[in-house]
Amino acid sequence: MSEAKGGRGAQLKHTGLRPGWTTGACATAATTAAYTALLTGDFPDPVTITLPKGQTPAFALAAEDLTTSYAMAGIVKDAGDDPDVTHGALVRATVRRLPPGSGVVFKAGPGVGTVTRPGLPLDVGEPAVNPVPRQMMRDHVALVAGRHGGTGDVEITISVDHGEEIARSTWNPRLGILGGLSILGTTGIVVPYSCSAWIDSIRRGVDVARAAGRTHVAGCTGSTSEKTVIAEHGLPEDALLDMGDFAGAVLKYVRRHPVDRLTICGGFAKLSKLAAGHLDLHSARSQVDKGFLAELARTGGASAALAERIAAANTGLEALRLCEAAGVPLGDLVATTARDEALAVLRGAPVAVDVICIDRAGSVVGRSGARGRP
Repeated sequence: MSEAKGGRGAQLKHTGLRPGWTTGACATAATTAAYTALLTGDFPDPVTITLPKGQTPAFALAAEDLTTSYAMAGIVKDAGDDPDVTHGALVRATVRRLPPGSGVVFKAGPGVGTVTRPGLPLDVGEPAVNPVPRQMMRDHVALVAGRHGGTGDVEITISVDHGEEIARSTWNPRLGILGGLSILGTTGIVVPYSCSAWIDSIRRGVDVARAAGRTHVAGCTGSTSEKTVIAEHGLPEDALLDMGDFAGAVLKYVRRHPVDRLTICGGFAKLSKLAAGHLDLHSARSQVDKGFLAELARTGGASAALAERIAAANTGLEALRLCEAAGVPLGDLVATTARDEALAVLRGAPVAVDVICIDRAGSVVGRSGARGRP
């Protein structure tokens, strides 16, 4: 993590909480070990991988199996101090050779879900292995192939012991991800969230930014939104607040300790909750209200038929895509409404606010103008 005095890394350090590794990082490490064994006959233990931000963690193997047709490696997920339901789960990757030109093919093994409804960043019928973990595995397969003379054409089956049972404690069944867990992660790192510790770290982040003379800060829901804010506004690290799900904590502290401008940036679905008046954006404490999105879309010109489809959508992302196809600016409407909700919480504090909504890939799908004082 960063050693800077402000920003995301400093916030995590201030909490005193230990970070962990995502299921995507574990699956990548298991894949790397299994493919290495398939090509060389030996499992690297521990196995080292490179995460999207350059960290190089090493993982001990908890299971391994090698035959003439496949290799399997398993890694126990360590979520650090985060109360993650997948902490301690055994994530396995089974790698088989495919004919040259086949590329990398992903399969869902026992305990990993399959997508059955639209609205997610994966097609219906695909294993619930999200785009960033897929790319991490592809990259590491290519590295192993280059080192040991492989073609890089493999089938990767990811499984999680007892994953179907664990998934009952997640939102997967409601989202139409059936049969198990999703393999997740955008940075490979699980950022632990103790509510009191994280809210305290947000306050420290505002204090550091103000002490450094920053007049423009950004509350971001995660690393992808941080990248967007940097690209949009060129803000330095000590002006970035890792807001996570705690939008209310940012707004209430900035109300008492104002800066000239606050940008709020995050995923469309999360910020639709802020637009609907929720200040805690965690999925266990607030949900995307598709009925609210339908009414908002009608103010932007959506027909009654389209509004019905939005209200029945599986996810916020599906609602957004329906509106994009119809030329209804739902992203902008959510951003503008979320900005106005934020201004209401600020209660006239001298802070101008703007909101940027992004999709999972980090593309801007909605934005508001800045409003408020100064």
